[in-house]
Amino acid sequence: MPDSSSYTAYFNGEWMPYGDVSISPDDRGFVVADVVFDIARTFGGAPFVLDRHIDRLYRSLKYMRIDPDLTPDQMTAICEEAVDLNMSRLGEAGDFTIHPFITRGVGHGIGDVGSATVCVSVKPVAFESFARFYVEGAHGVIARTRSYSSDTMDPKVKHHSRANFVLAELEASDVDPGASPILLDQDGNLTEGIGYNVFLVKDGALKTPTDRSILQGISRSVIFDVADRLDIPVLEEDLQPYDLYTADEVFFSRTSPRIVPVSMVDKRPVGDSIPGPVTKQLLAAHSEMVDVDIVGQALHYGGVASK
Repeated sequence: MPDSSSYTAYFNGEWMPYGDVSISPDDRGFVVADVVFDIARTFGGAPFVLDRHIDRLYRSLKYMRIDPDLTPDQMTAICEEAVDLNMSRLGEAGDFTIHPFITRGVGHGIGDVGSATVCVSVKPVAFESFARFYVEGAHGVIARTRSYSSDTMDPKVKHHSRANFVLAELEASDVDPGASPILLDQDGNLTEGIGYNVFLVKDGALKTPTDRSILQGISRSVIFDVADRLDIPVLEEDLQPYDLYTADEVFFSRTSPRIVPVSMVDKRPVGDSIPGPVTKQLLAAHSEMVDVDIVGQALHYGGVASK
């Protein structure tokens, strides 16, 4: 992936090279993970459903009672300008991620915090991290560590209090090195991964966990849109590991790859082909929606040969 340190970023009202962004070690974002964020991406250099990402970001800010001193329209304009300022890098990058984050700022307690810390960075999409999954499929492992309950931190908030995700990733690698963790809630229902939502296909229908214990993924919402165009039923319901083990197809929805085919869960094979027929149909329709061959672009910039 191209080095992003010289890409132009927004930091507390100024534009500077991303490598020059410097956050105080006393910032509450570091000290107590008092920070919310979002990640969008471009297609052909154009931000995709940025309005949905900004809306979710501001819902997270409202929940956490962090004031960025910027309106949603101003934040949107900063994100769009950040893309424009880095547009000369599009050829080497292929496409960009857009990453706004806001911390409460520097202070030892809630009462003595000054201004929020606001950063918006643009980086190349990390195609090399997921391109191979379109050919061989990702592996999933159901982790022992559970998702946060809404009694502690509502999973609908996109935040950096993610020690449970770190533990889940370690546990997944213990079972199947390089595998992606899939978490459960306190009742043993499937929830999500460490940055992706989980879908399965059974008898031609899509099934995915309800949003009670997951982040309301933007890519997840776009999958709903694509499935609706294709007249593919989508069911949100409580799902258990059994449902993954017996599914016809499994995939993750995530910002950069959009759809990640899964070939193995807990070392059990999934489906007969990668990607499966419904997953392939969704990828084709999503590519048509954004006017970019999602799989072809990832294989090209990720340096992976197609089948």
